[in-house]
Amino acid sequence: MLALACALPLVAQAAVPASVTARAESRAEGNDRARAVALGEALLGTLWPAQILKIRIDAALDHRVAGIVLSGVKFHEPLDEAGFLREVQAIVTRAFAQVPVEEVDLWTTVPLDAGKGAIVSGDLARPTARTVFSVTVRRPELPRLDALLRSGGVFWDEAWRASLRGRAP
Repeated sequence: MLALACALPLVAQAAVPASVTARAESRAEGNDRARAVALGEALLGTLWPAQILKIRIDAALDHRVAGIVLSGVKFHEPLDEAGFLREVQAIVTRAFAQVPVEEVDLWTTVPLDAGKGAIVSGDLARPTARTVFSVTVRRPELPRLDALLRSGGVFWDEAWRASLRGRAP
């Protein structure tokens, strides 16, 4: 992480509060964790309506992929479908601007009740979350991200999407 931190501008380093760094470190995953933390610092310095749960960067040779998981419940402020798509667009755009990745995968999950005493890990595990939105964006697609989000280049859980449509912005 030291080599990456030295590559960041001093102004950006000074502007990252310790609380943001701590949150970024606790949510970072992947085999390129230093970059995941750096991306976390860039994203978690903003209060987004949908909470960012995880930030992962995995690298294989020179190919890096960022994965960002948002919570689909308990928004920090009212969020309708259009606002959610604007937030996704802003998060993906910032991710590409902050770290050298070739792809950003963003998905939104909601918790599932596995039931008291249910097995939640291992081969017999019951799921504890359900994906309600996902999008994969490759760097060359970034200029067309708005069109990608609005044209069906994403996965929506239709019941969750309908719940967003019923919310006031």
